Amino acid sequence: MKQLTRPFLFLLACLVYMGCSSTKSLKPGQILYTGAEVKINPDSSGKIDDEKQVKSDLEGKTRPRPNKSILGIKYKLGIYNLAGEPKKPKGFRNWLRRQGEAPVLLNDVKLKYNNDVLTSYLISQGYLQATVTGDTVVKDKKGKAIYTAETGNRYKINKISFPPDTGVLTKIINENKDKTLLKVGNYYDLDVYKNERIRIDNDLKENGYFYFSPDYLIMQVDSTIGKNLVNITVKVKDIAPDAALKPYTIKNINIYPNYTLRRDSALRKLKPLEYHDFSIYDNRNTFKPRLFDRLVFFQKGEPYNRKDHNQSLNRMVNVGAFQDVRAEFLPIDSFKNNQLDLNIYLTPLKKNSLSFSVTGTSKSNNFVGSEVKVTQTTRNLFRGAEQLDVSVSGGFETQVRGTALGKNSLSFTSEAKLTFPRFIVPFYKPNSTTAFIPKTIASASYQMLNRGGDYTLHAIKGEFGYNFKENQYKEHNFNPISVSYVSTSFPDSARKDTLFTQNPLLRSTLENQFIIGSNYNFTYTNQMETNRRNNVYFFGGLETGGNVWGLFTPTNAQGQKTLFNTPLTQFIRAEADFRDFYKINRNLIWANRLNLGYGYAYGNSTSLPFVRQFFAGGSNDIRAFPARTLGPGTYKVPENAIFADQGGDIKLMLNSELRFKLVSVLYGALFVDAGNIWLRKEDTGTPGTNDTGRPGSEFKLKNALNELAVGTGAGLRVDATIFVVRLDVAFPVRKPYLPEGQRWVFNDIAFGNKDWRRENLIFNIGIGYPF
Repeated sequence: MKQLTRPFLFLLACLVYMGCSSTKSLKPGQILYTGAEVKINPDSSGKIDDEKQVKSDLEGKTRPRPNKSILGIKYKLGIYNLAGEPKKPKGFRNWLRRQGEAPVLLNDVKLKYNNDVLTSYLISQGYLQATVTGDTVVKDKKGKAIYTAETGNRYKINKISFPPDTGVLTKIINENKDKTLLKVGNYYDLDVYKNERIRIDNDLKENGYFYFSPDYLIMQVDSTIGKNLVNITVKVKDIAPDAALKPYTIKNINIYPNYTLRRDSALRKLKPLEYHDFSIYDNRNTFKPRLFDRLVFFQKGEPYNRKDHNQSLNRMVNVGAFQDVRAEFLPIDSFKNNQLDLNIYLTPLKKNSLSFSVTGTSKSNNFVGSEVKVTQTTRNLFRGAEQLDVSVSGGFETQVRGTALGKNSLSFTSEAKLTFPRFIVPFYKPNSTTAFIPKTIASASYQMLNRGGDYTLHAIKGEFGYNFKENQYKEHNFNPISVSYVSTSFPDSARKDTLFTQNPLLRSTLENQFIIGSNYNFTYTNQMETNRRNNVYFFGGLETGGNVWGLFTPTNAQGQKTLFNTPLTQFIRAEADFRDFYKINRNLIWANRLNLGYGYAYGNSTSLPFVRQFFAGGSNDIRAFPARTLGPGTYKVPENAIFADQGGDIKLMLNSELRFKLVSVLYGALFVDAGNIWLRKEDTGTPGTNDTGRPGSEFKLKNALNELAVGTGAGLRVDATIFVVRLDVAFPVRKPYLPEGQRWVFNDIAFGNKDWRRENLIFNIGIGYPF
């Protein structure tokens, strides 16, 4: 217990020092600024709507911000003071001081500026008679600013008037006024007015008004009608230029597919290839002309519209063939008529590129290793923006602790993937008009895994399918054809017999098998919206194996469906992964995940094939248990097991993690993981052999929660944006394989005990976040 108490007391002393030393380094006359407080209508008994939120918004707009703090302790100021004045231009003291914050002083507070900012904000929210006055309060070298806001009544919209219908432009505005964001009875809100101007501008852009701008609209507000009401009149400014008040059509569409600034003048002198509505300037025939039918949505003679503009740019960027994309709209005869020339300048990426990567791994199942990967990318393979990626990788793992000490695992993988930027469907030509490029992907791979000289696994896989982004949030992947063949070879028959005798589970795991089926995945995420308070991610997958082929393949003497004398695997597998990321504040995120999986095997199969099973434990899973060693159910892998990987047909996993910034690119995390895997049917073993099965492995809904494993721990992450390196340490607090009533093991936790640490502490090193 002493070993735990001393670090705790030391940490407590550091926190007390940081809290007490916040004013220690101040010079005479300096006052530490501790923040702002806003009082709303303190002399009035009336309260405003959402007063708590308005108060928080107002306090957040005051400047400067006080020094950062956690639980009232200004830790960054404490670090700054702890470093002191550096005596040398470089060194540890300088580095430490940069991690802290200089004291924010009361003299830095500009009361008049903040008064104006807060008053302006209240007026923008409809408190048109608002006033704010600020003052300061000082006590013991610390001071704060107090702002008193007298809001008055909040104004509402009484009437909205749009411009009279005097021409095409005003007619378009009036035709779309039913979509207005301004509603009678709503509160006055300046942000809504700004968004209404943008809405009207979008409507006009869709009808050819290329040079129009939201700035050419004005919202006139009349607040003199009484009863805290306003009338709003939408007008087009008199100063709007003539070019903004007329629609434009597309005259010529000129495409430069192989453009560089150096070749600019030479390209313009070329005789173009006329293809449909396009004039293509490319004497090298870099791309097939029909590619631009799928990339450019404009046609000659049609009015300009923003939708075609954005979709064309997005497609040209997302096709993955160009390093630079630029669209230029030029008026004919300097605005004297209403026509535009569209010039599209495209600079291709290099046709061939080679990438090389080296990764290091350290897994919670005591394996460490590395992998080397080389990828050759060939772009525009058939002059239609196709991309061929061919990669070769090799790696090794060796066990550094445990019963299989010194066991080596060697792997070799080769893969080829060909991507077409269009749908290739027999007898059908789908026409996609979204901003995202639909893709057809054909891939083939071979993997060899040599496991410690005991056996060698060979896996050949081929897939053909489609990738389609419905919008920036939703993505679909559908592979109607997916074929895998897995075979295993052994050094000799004696070694094979020994392995199967010692671990009968290997017999079903390592048998040769065909997996022929289809799979579909759906992904939804709004994580790209970084300004959201709450972001979510969802992945759903469905895979089938042997369903159609099982109708046509012959049956062997054992009653199995076979293909080339190899059993055909038949199953249905579904998985869902839901993640939620809630920003408590800018530097504190609460991340949660729910992962569910279910597999149903039939026909030839009694359980999912090993390469499609669910697993529990490991650095991205339940981190308090070694990788793939948890479950199924209440079963525990024997300590001397040669093959510890345990798979299941059903999975339930929950993760909760609090992520917080420490200093610079260093982040911390506290987490809790829970979950397990199960078999759909109990593994009873093989009668007459030493295979006793895996008792307790069957899934029963009423027992599921009681059979969950739970672990907790902490982690450090170096998040440099382009990469994340993660170190987590975890330990179990609930072990499902213990007898009922003894599964919670809080009382057994003993950080000072070497044997407990060796048996329970699990270290995980990973690249990227666990979820």
